[in-house]
Amino acid sequence: MTHQNLDLRVWLEQMAELGELATVDQPVDPDEEMGAITYLLGRTPGMPAVHFTHPRHPGVGTTQYGARHLWNPIGGSWKRVALTLGLPPESAPLEVIRDLKGKLGRRIPPTVLPADQAPVLQNSLTGDQVDLTQWPFPKHWPQDGGRYAGTYDIAMCRGYDGGPVNVGTYRMMVHGPRETGIMIASGTDTWAHMQAAWARGEPLQIAAAWGVHPLFIAVGGSNFPIEVSEYEFLGGLLGQPVATTTAPLTGLTIPAFAEFVVEGEIAPGAFREEGPFGEYTAYYSEKEERFPVVTVKAVHFRDKPVFTNALLGFPPSNEEQTFDSAMRAARIWSELDLLGAKGVTGVYCPPSAAAGWGMTVVSVKQRFPGHAKQILTLAGNVPGGSHYTKWVILVDDDVDPSSLEEVTWAMAVRCPPAQRIMIEQGTWNNTLDPAMDPSRSRLVSSRAFIDATKDFEYGNDYRRCLISKAMYEQVAQRWSELGLSGPVPPGGLFDGDDAIGP
Repeated sequence: MTHQNLDLRVWLEQMAELGELATVDQPVDPDEEMGAITYLLGRTPGMPAVHFTHPRHPGVGTTQYGARHLWNPIGGSWKRVALTLGLPPESAPLEVIRDLKGKLGRRIPPTVLPADQAPVLQNSLTGDQVDLTQWPFPKHWPQDGGRYAGTYDIAMCRGYDGGPVNVGTYRMMVHGPRETGIMIASGTDTWAHMQAAWARGEPLQIAAAWGVHPLFIAVGGSNFPIEVSEYEFLGGLLGQPVATTTAPLTGLTIPAFAEFVVEGEIAPGAFREEGPFGEYTAYYSEKEERFPVVTVKAVHFRDKPVFTNALLGFPPSNEEQTFDSAMRAARIWSELDLLGAKGVTGVYCPPSAAAGWGMTVVSVKQRFPGHAKQILTLAGNVPGGSHYTKWVILVDDDVDPSSLEEVTWAMAVRCPPAQRIMIEQGTWNNTLDPAMDPSRSRLVSSRAFIDATKDFEYGNDYRRCLISKAMYEQVAQRWSELGLSGPVPPGGLFDGDDAIGP
């Protein structure tokens, strides 16, 4: 079987040809200036990805090795999500999510290329040659605690039992020439592998890629089962193996076409204050939280490496919001299918809801009394939908879950709050939630379930105001004759389509 290189440089060329990339050739300061430009561009129509070719930095990373930066590769663009997945650029959000859902069940292990076929190993520095302060890593926001090498990155480690390589996305702040922090949250696979290594008195061997194709982030930011490598899920999305290679020092499997990779270890008990950092909630993380420290022993990089960066914060200038929300919705929908939940017609996690983490909307074709409550509670508690989620909303299949205009209409006309809103206590959360108890003594929150569906058991006499299909077809035929410009708008639902029941 042929393999997929997942080369960021090919992706950059494709986006440039399609007008989806803004290239800045003038010198730009990595300290806040790149972030400010990306933030402002993210609020403009089209919101392109941003390629900075000349970081203003005196270190050898710029002067000798020609390092460059790519900021917010996807941003708020559903068009770039579709293009990255090989779908038509005009694909609607639910079409993208449905396509992802259909591919999540596939597993294809990666191909391991020899070192001489892996561009990431073109250049290597080891031991005292490593000095991360010589590279133009950026400071994103005014109150960030330092420069962040890893924000659009993946970290790789292996379980103590020699199991599959885990791939996760974690922010990584530069502490010094050979040290970085890594924000590993409890409950993640990397945390479990680290604790297992420490319990044996051993350091955790780890590698991190700081310049990667967007699809690596799509799987690295998802919480897949610990017994299966994210590389296999990525192969499933691609329909063929992804190209990897073996890291020389740790022996870990790393992307063969990554731009820049570090290898090192996390020694037992190695923690240090890290942050704050402007996060996906549009707030800074807690000041000086303690997170593990990676001692970097080697770096490998391509000629003129491209560092990938995710500016987070307030939407729509939030890199995580679109692809993360698409992957999350696809996983929730897939897990509902695996559980045998019937009648689900769509799942959507609004990108503006803390990059999709804070809200899940599900549409259902009701089939029996109690069906709505079953789907509602499952959607908030499947593995892909349980972390951080504060709002789970259920609507009927005559409502598009990806249209907040339609969803809020359903909430306003179909949901009697006293009977249709449930609150669940003690739900899984993390320290990035600004609404948590300030003491942070318990990493739990609460979740609201809102049933905005029609009452299946009792029904009602109300009917939606909808045009008939025959009249739509009549008007569509006369559209040009009537002097109306543009294509005929889709009719959507027609009279009688809102009937409840099977």
